[in-house]
Amino acid sequence: MAPFVIDVRNTDDRRDVVHRAVQALAEGRLVALPTETVYGLAASARDSSAVARMFELKQRSSNAPLTLAVKSADEALDYIPDIPPLGRRLARRCWPGPVTLVLGDDHPDSLLRKLPADVQRAVSSEGWVGLRVPAHPLVLEILRLLVGPLALTSANLSGQPDAVTAQEVVSSFGDEVSLVLDDGKSKFAQPSSVVRVDRNQIELLRSGVVNVAALKRLSNLLILLVCTGNTCRSPMAEMLLGRKIAGQLGCEISELNDRGVNVLSAGIAAVMSGKPSLEAVNVMRERGLDLTHHESQPLSDRLVRHADVIFTMTQSHRAAVEARWPEASNRIELLCPEGTDVADPIGGPTDAYRSCADQIDVHVEARLKDLDIVAMVGKVVSES
Repeated sequence: MAPFVIDVRNTDDRRDVVHRAVQALAEGRLVALPTETVYGLAASARDSSAVARMFELKQRSSNAPLTLAVKSADEALDYIPDIPPLGRRLARRCWPGPVTLVLGDDHPDSLLRKLPADVQRAVSSEGWVGLRVPAHPLVLEILRLLVGPLALTSANLSGQPDAVTAQEVVSSFGDEVSLVLDDGKSKFAQPSSVVRVDRNQIELLRSGVVNVAALKRLSNLLILLVCTGNTCRSPMAEMLLGRKIAGQLGCEISELNDRGVNVLSAGIAAVMSGKPSLEAVNVMRERGLDLTHHESQPLSDRLVRHADVIFTMTQSHRAAVEARWPEASNRIELLCPEGTDVADPIGGPTDAYRSCADQIDVHVEARLKDLDIVAMVGKVVSES
């Protein structure tokens, strides 16, 4: 008997497909799901019998842990409450997406402790657990409706090639899987990258969609300076902060990216590729910094999501950013630690820009005393 296969590309009601999958999972059945990497075999992580059947069906060693699929980076904190800053950075930048983060599992308040004991053993190995937020809309919709996370593994027999089509899943498992959702060939047709995060160090355990070079870029610390038009205050702050950080790391400003740090600026009302103000360029030149190549950019979803720290020039800037991106509120600070605004010198004489740069320089110095830049920089220690 063949499993029930639904071609989701030709269905008239995707919500019905999602509800069928949720019901099957809630009843303890196994469901094959499309993801952006390869097809996955899923079971409710609250059902120990279903999870045990996954191991039997795949002929998988019980020593090979399953992945926990959760709906968001925020929900991941329920299972690993003390994700280190580097892990949170990668979660913001990689999820939903083809990266499995392997994180320390030793927090007493973790929701992992609420899962059945057999499931805990199935997803945790020597104090580590792999979490992932797949970037497939069907899987995300299922996760939003399902109580608890999914236990997830590739939908193939252990040691066999990964299944990248629904037909390959059916060929491997036949009627042992209750439901197969067919969404055509997987987008990437290769497995997720598995990345272990230990404090400020990362190790690529399995190379997949994201290679080690991309992982290094994704692990870079990003400090973002924000003003209005991104033509004077925030570009000057970007240059002044960049030079101080380069001094701490013993490198040139141009080498910061290779040393794991990015310092950028943006404006809440900026146009793309605008030129810096002439006065700001001249004032920075007096300080030995070249601002001539700066091009303004508007503050964007991607910049906010990727930023580890966002410093705004004024209270009104901070309020505007928090209103638009409330999920980033814990990463937004006023540049001045004492709460003073950096006044806008636009339209004023060169002396006003000098005064502004002096003020920014003082605030940047103070902020750097609170930031342990070396500890915040991610390090790729090896590729297994």
